[in-house]
Amino acid sequence: MRITVLMLLMSLVLKVQAQTEIPLYNGKVPNAIEVEDRGNTKDGVARNVSKPTLSIYLPPAASANGTAVIVCPGGGYGVLVMDREGYQVAKELNKLGIAAFVLKYRLPDDRIMDDKSIGPIQDAQQAIKTVRERSSEWKVDPGKIGIMGFSAGGHLAATAGTHYDSSFISNPKKTSLRPDFMILVYPVISFLDRIGHKGSAANLLGATPTIEKVRYFSNELQVKKTAPPAYLTHASDDTVVPVSNSIKFYEALTEKGVLADMHIYSKGEHGYLKVPSFDEWFGRCKHWMQSTGFLPK
Repeated sequence: MRITVLMLLMSLVLKVQAQTEIPLYNGKVPNAIEVEDRGNTKDGVARNVSKPTLSIYLPPAASANGTAVIVCPGGGYGVLVMDREGYQVAKELNKLGIAAFVLKYRLPDDRIMDDKSIGPIQDAQQAIKTVRERSSEWKVDPGKIGIMGFSAGGHLAATAGTHYDSSFISNPKKTSLRPDFMILVYPVISFLDRIGHKGSAANLLGATPTIEKVRYFSNELQVKKTAPPAYLTHASDDTVVPVSNSIKFYEALTEKGVLADMHIYSKGEHGYLKVPSFDEWFGRCKHWMQSTGFLPK
């Protein structure tokens, strides 16, 4: 009886430890205008995020393999689908022995930021920096820290994977801000007129951005040969974010000699709400991680 109670208490402790939410920054948030926090989360969707956080999901020590993934939920840079594209995914990553860190990044807003276009990438870089600098504490291999993003969160993940040599945050230790791999799920990639997602572009860049800024944040134009390897998945019938976003990024990666894998489904629309099943597309992602050495076979 005593052993059973002890085991129950230990499991509860582990559960609490695996789901800790911490402020992303210690002290002042960069590029922030200090205003009252208006953020709220309802039905698994976060709105008006001005205080970025990192939710830590650690796998059991016995199954942990050192790989880590920072998860960026989508929502068109207008909201964050925290539960379906964040917390639920983190739990599935834990089942593979992967440490997951769900990023609740700031949503672009002129009322809370001096430059709203760089707020999200600042938070993504800070998340990478935090996980890498605290890797020993969280039993993470600093050379196996990936970033995963859905929809506009995929744009943020791709931005982190193409703009890592431009530091948008204070980085006195010169910690590498380059993610080791990218997982992009029905991602927004481009802001160019013919394929770009206008809602995400307007929320991030404003109604009348310069062509220079549009091109800077169109990530298919920013790929370098040192970009991290990537796995992409998208549906042909996506009418919200055209599949050409993933195709253009895949072509840009392979043109630079960067390892990339892509799976396009004929049906799935935007969000994979009915098909493909989670196990289907996530299973292919797992296979890719194993084949590239980011996950043990």
